[in-house]
Order: sequence, then C-alpha cells, then structure tokens
Amino acid sequence: MRKPSGPLMAVLLALLAFAPASALAQNSPEAEQLQTDLSSHEIFIETNFNGVRVIVFGAVDNSRQPTADSGLYDVAVSLRGPDENVVARQKQRLFGLWINNRSITFSDAPSYYAVLSTSALSDIASNANLRKYGLGFNSLQFSPQSSLIGVSPTDLATFRQAVIDLKKKQRLYLEAPGAISFVGRSLFRGAFDLPSNVPVGDYTADIFLFSNGRLLSTNQTQISIGKAGVGQIVYATAVDRPLLYGGLAVLIAVITGLAGSAVFRRY
Repeated sequence: MRKPSGPLMAVLLALLAFAPASALAQNSPEAEQLQTDLSSHEIFIETNFNGVRVIVFGAVDNSRQPTADSGLYDVAVSLRGPDENVVARQKQRLFGLWINNRSITFSDAPSYYAVLSTSALSDIASNANLRKYGLGFNSLQFSPQSSLIGVSPTDLATFRQAVIDLKKKQRLYLEAPGAISFVGRSLFRGAFDLPSNVPVGDYTADIFLFSNGRLLSTNQTQISIGKAGVGQIVYATAVDRPLLYGGLAVLIAVITGLAGSAVFRRY
C-alpha cells in the first residue's frame, strides 16, 4: 500500500492532534454566567418620600455548588449614584470658638455608594482586584480639584476619610457584608435601603460573581431616581431658573410673614 505523501501526512497528523482537544472542549462544562435584575429601575421622589427598598436578585447559570451554604461562590453588588464635588473642612479651636481652618474640594465623589456582599470584601478578592472593580471604600478615587500645597499624604487621607465618615452618617455610604445570600444552589438576593435624602440622578448597579478570589462573571444595570409632583416643579425651578426660584422664595417668605403678623395683631 502506498504511504501518504508529505503534505497529506502533515494534514492527517494535524487532525489527529486537534481531535482530542476538540472532544475535550465539547465535554467540558460551560462557564458560569450571571442573570440579574432589580425590583425597580425608576424611582420617583414625592413630598412624602421616606425612602425605598430596592431588591437585587439573580441566578448563576451553570452553577456548580451543590447547596446554598456550600460557599463555592461569592457575590458583590455595588450601587453608585452620580458624582459630585464634596468639600472637606478641618476645624480649629481659636479663642474658645471652632472655626474652619483648611478645606479640600474633592471631585468625582459618588453622591451615593453602597456595596452588598455575601461576606467581607477582603475575603472575596484581593485588594488589587477590589480596587480594579471599584468595590469598597478603599477603591473610591477622590480627586482634589486643585494642587495641594503643604498638604501631606497623611493629611489628604484624613480629609478623604472625613468625607466617607460624613456620608456614612448621612446613610449615603454603606458596606454591608452578609447582605447578599444564596437561597438555592444558584439563586441569590439582597436589598438596598435608600434613605429619604437619597440624591436624584442616574445610578449604576454592578454585580460581580467570584470564586476563590477569581472573577467569573459580571453584570450591570441602571436605576433612575427623580423628583415627582410638586417636588419636581420646585427642583426643576431651583436648578434651571435659580433667580426665579430665589425671588419666589423671598416673596413667599414676605407673604407668610405679613399674614402671620396680621393674624397676631387681631388677637
């Protein structure tokens, strides 16, 4: 029998070498993928608004964990509001009075920032990966608006931490380990409790799936928070026509004062 020629032999050897890898790829399990959603994508703030709960839920396609408490996967969800400028001030006691001493204005600071996770962020991923994916307070990048002459890195970190502490007191910054839980081998859920002072604007929710510190899948969705009713009219006037808003505010104050004075004179 005639042996295959050189070029034909090379093709046959390449097919034989590729066949096992192809068969292995067909038999390998598919990668995990996140399927997520929020209970609400549009929130309207009216005069009687006292806050709202937004539920985040999802599933892990091709889940490999046998039970909900097996701990094979970790989920972290961040919700970030529109950026704003924040002024951090340092007070100094002078002659028995507290006065403002130094101040730093930070730009690109999120007006709202919260992270829910199945466990502590330090147990989910390395610090480098947490910063890479924007998870946790340490990953927030506050940029000073101007050059900082005479401000040491230690002082800058102190001002930065003061902004975070203030936002936490206002319930606008939150880290909540354990707030995400699996309710099955693939299903999970958690909830953001947005306070009554939540800023308006467009919010971004990022959902991350980790296993042994490695990112497996990610998903992103949006929330829009806006004023409604009388609140929308007042807010739009204050933003779009500040002079008109100021004049009306003064006029209402004068009318209220005159009406109150007339009532008290009658009695």
